[in-house]
Amino acid sequence: MALSYSPLPKIRFEKISDRELIFYLEGGDQHTIPNLIAKMALRKPHVTYSAYIIEHPLVSNPKIIIMTDGQVKALDVLIEVLREAREKAVVIKEILAKILPEQEP
Repeated sequence: MALSYSPLPKIRFEKISDRELIFYLEGGDQHTIPNLIAKMALRKPHVTYSAYIIEHPLVSNPKIIIMTDGQVKALDVLIEVLREAREKAVVIKEILAKILPEQEP
């Protein structure tokens, strides 16, 4: 069973300020990645609001919003979240490689 990967989404920023970050993920996953980013960001200290919104599932891309109390920059939160998500994905991949039989290409 081969795993297929979708192409990386493009990121389009709508607003970048110290306290607020609003951006869209275009051409990629509609729920999994936006939900992961929003939930991981909400667990960070000084994050006051984090969510993703899909205005219409057929014609819009996920909008992700991260807001902070100003003690940390919203963009720094996003960078930290993406770094942590990548680290967790690597660990999961290593665990799966140990327990799943190797697949022929």
